[in-house]
This record gives sequence, structure tokens and C-alpha cells, in this order.
Amino acid sequence: MSVLQKPHSRATVLKTPSANARLTRLDSAAPIRSRASEEGDFQIPLWSVPLILVVLYVCLFSGLGALGLVGPDEPRYAAIARAMAETGDWITPRLWGTPWFEKPVLYYWAAGICMRLFGVSEFAARLPSALAALLAVVAVAWTALRSFGVRAAWFSLLMLPTSVAMIGFSRAASPDMLFAGLLTASMAIALEILQKPRPGPGLRIAFGFFLGGAVLAKGPAAIVLAGGATLVWAALSRQWLAPFRFLHPLIIAVFCATALPWYVLCALRNPDFLRVFIWQHNFERYLTPVFEHRQPFWYYGPILLLAAVPWILFLIGAFPDAIRKWKDPGYRDSPGLLFTCWTVFPLVFFSLSQSKLPGYILPAVPPLFLLMGNWISYSLLDREKTVLRLVGWTGAFFLLFGAPSLVGIGASTGQMDWPEAVLIGGVTFTIGVIVIILAFKKQPMAALIAMACLVASVVLAANVVLLPEMDSRISARSLAQKLESGDPTLSHVAIYRLSRNWEFGLDFYSNRQLPEWTEGSGEPEWILSGTLPDQQFLDRYKMHMEDAIPGNRDLVFVFHRY
Repeated sequence: MSVLQKPHSRATVLKTPSANARLTRLDSAAPIRSRASEEGDFQIPLWSVPLILVVLYVCLFSGLGALGLVGPDEPRYAAIARAMAETGDWITPRLWGTPWFEKPVLYYWAAGICMRLFGVSEFAARLPSALAALLAVVAVAWTALRSFGVRAAWFSLLMLPTSVAMIGFSRAASPDMLFAGLLTASMAIALEILQKPRPGPGLRIAFGFFLGGAVLAKGPAAIVLAGGATLVWAALSRQWLAPFRFLHPLIIAVFCATALPWYVLCALRNPDFLRVFIWQHNFERYLTPVFEHRQPFWYYGPILLLAAVPWILFLIGAFPDAIRKWKDPGYRDSPGLLFTCWTVFPLVFFSLSQSKLPGYILPAVPPLFLLMGNWISYSLLDREKTVLRLVGWTGAFFLLFGAPSLVGIGASTGQMDWPEAVLIGGVTFTIGVIVIILAFKKQPMAALIAMACLVASVVLAANVVLLPEMDSRISARSLAQKLESGDPTLSHVAIYRLSRNWEFGLDFYSNRQLPEWTEGSGEPEWILSGTLPDQQFLDRYKMHMEDAIPGNRDLVFVFHRY
């Protein structure tokens, strides 16, 4: 018996009594009524509470400023949020004075408020995503508790925040995690509405508010995903009238009061808003590859597997069981069917899109881990050997990933220095050994806890040694600081054929849009270029190369006038 299954432990904070987990129709007016599954003597010891809190903090909140803003999107979104905070115009998003209608306003509001509270920094720009990730985790844990019991809720709390998807996007200064977190909260409230004969006004207000917030985060896709998943569930479960519960006047009123005011005000102030945002950045983005994000139909299959790391083998292991459940006539009455629809529908919907980016399917990740947590929960009761086998193989993969870095191979490739490679490789290798030993000793719960601790340890190590080392290679922060030491205003700096990643990053850190240099446009003191001109060019304009900064995909050549 594992440490989390001691029936007589005094340090117990929560225990769920036995109940029926199936969605029985006890009242014809209640399409779903879900309660916790048979829990037996499963109990959560008191020490598990600080463990979960530490894991949540490390994986979602630590090191938000360890790496400068990267790519073209993070600095661009952060710059718009800073402009709102500085100008006080909270209606029209502007990028260097020009209206920018690619995304709705919620992220800009949240990041702008954080910048006013904590100052302009990477921490303030990424804090909204971290808080939204916490919202998603809490919503999943609450839903697992209500639907499947304490054991499933425990595994959801342990697994979801330690997944690659949540760790990565909680550190992204973008609307993606806000969108996913609010949709996950909408799913949790939707379940509550469907399981009550007469949902109260509190649930209806909460659902309208969260869904309206999701529309403010990323647009009408929130209605499509929530509505599409619910309609598919209604068809599969033959609950044809259930979706009408979400058309209650109070839900519609709260939704409209939350989502519509900004859209109306922005459209009144900017006549092109509806055409640019609704048509170009929603319909055209979905129907055509106009934004050059074309990918094959199966693109999100590998993306979803990557999102589930390090729990990927449990996802693969649960798949055959999910197929068997579809053949069970009683499955349509289980809460898992609703969560499956909320997982599968975004995958199918965005797989049909002509524009694909990894963040699009982020709303599918929380319900997926809710299902995985439930699978591990009941598998430990009747198929413990399967879980132990998956745990052991996961530990073996940790060894395979940790061993090369342990001997300095990661350093030899130039991705990190030798001490950093040995540290991260040593942590991964050691935890891998522990996981394998615990699997052989038939202690799956302890092994799963060790896996979560491994992820938290790697995140801490990356925050301290890896991300600062990578900062100068993938972020413009270090280069901007170097240039500011000689010219704090960066008024004598221009760019020349620079990649978008570096261009938008330098614009953010210089707090101005750096001019593009062309022949005859002037003689700036510094030119930052993505190409290396010949010596004749350098002699003609009296420039010499000061530095060549190695990026992951390209170089930045720094030229200074003599």
C-alpha cells in the first residue's frame, strides 16, 4: 500500500465517500448528475498539500523573467499592453501608434494592469498567462473531484501543471493561456449546470462570465469550441434538449455584458475593426493560408503528444481503454463523454483549418489531463501492472535523456555550457533511476510523485542555469542592454534586413520602433543586420563589425561607424 493509501493516517485533509460516478438520469430535467467514484480508503495526507503548492509555484510561476521576450509575438503583445498602460487608452490596441487588431483586448488589459502594478518587465508581461494556467488547473481539479473523486483530482493536480504545454504557455506573453484557462473554467461550470435539475443563478452568471472572457481573450472561436463540443456531446448522449440550458436569458445577458462592450466601443472608434479582426484574423485565417501557417492535417497529433510530456506514455496507454469505452452502451451516461468531446472537438476543428499554430489546441489539454487522471485513478485499482509498466518505461526515457547531458554532450552541441549540461542531466538521470526503482518495488504512487518532482527540479535548474545562458541567443534583451550602455535612448540605432524575432524584440526593449536603414537614409552610429555585407559595403559606409550574436536560427551582426 502506498503512502497515499494509508487508511488510518491522521494527517488526512480530504476523503470522498463512495458514490455513483455514472451520469444517471435521476431527474428528467437534469441531463447530467455526476458524483465521485468509489474511493474506498483512499486518503490524501497533509504533507501532500505543500507538495502540490510547490509544484504549482515552480511549474507555473517561477522564472517568469529568467528569459527575455522571444519571437515576434511576445514583444509585440507586450508592447501593445505597455502602450495601453502608458496612454490610458484601454479600447484601441496600438503597436507603435498604429491600431493593431490581430487579437482582442483581454491580454492587453491584464498585462497592462500588471505593468502598472509591478513595472514594465517580462514578469508583468507573462503573469496573466501564469494566473490563467492556475485557473485551468484549479478548474480541472475541481471537475475531477466532482466527477471521479479525490484520487482523480489528486492525479490531475500532479500531472497537468507538470506537462510541457502548461509549463511552456504559462510563460508566454500571449492570449493563448488566457483563452484556454477561461474555456476550461467554462467547461467546469457547464458540467455543474448539466448535473442540476434547476441550475441556480450563480452558475449561470459564472458560465456567461467565463465564456464572455474567453471571447475577449481570443474572439468568437470560444463560442465555436464550447458550442461545438456541447452539441457533439448532446448528439452522442442523445440529450437533445440539454444545450438549450446554455441559452438561458441570464447566461446570454451576462455573456453580452462581459464580451460585447469592448467590441462595440472599438468598432465605433475604428471603422476598420470588424473587417480586419472578424474577417481577416478569423475567417481568412481559418479558411486560407494567408498568414503562412499551413501545416498537414495530422499536425496536431504530434503536437498533442509533445504537450503531454512527460506523461506521454500514459496518454498512449489510456487510448485502447478509451476505444473500449466507446463500445460500452453505458458510456454515454458517464462524465467522461463530455470531457472527451471538449478534448476532441478543438483537435478536429483546428485540424481542418488552413492556418495551424501549436497554441490553437491548448484548450484541449486540460480536459485531456482530466481524462488521464481518471484513467490512472481506476487503473491503479484493477490493472496496477499496466501503470507500473508505463512508470518504468517513463523512468527509462528519463535515463536516455539525462545520460547524454550528464557526460556533457549537450555542451558539445553549443546549446549550453558544460556545468549546466551536467546539472540538468544529473537531475534527470537521478530521478529516472528513482522512478525505475519505485516501479520495480511496486510503488506507483511514489513513482508518479517522483516524476512530478523531476519536472519541478528541471524547471528550477532551467530557470537558474539554462534560460540565462540561452537569453542572448534567442532574445533581444541582452543586445538591447548592451546598446543602451552607450546610448540609453538608442536614437542612433537602425536595423537592416533583420529577422522579425529580433526586430520586434529590439523595438520592445528600446521602447520605440527602430528605423529600417536604407542607402541614403542617413548615417546611424549602429546598424543591426541579419546579413553580412561585403567589405566594399563596409568601407563605403565607414562601418566595422563589433559583434556577431549567434541566434538559434540566424545571426545578428552589430556594426559600428568609425
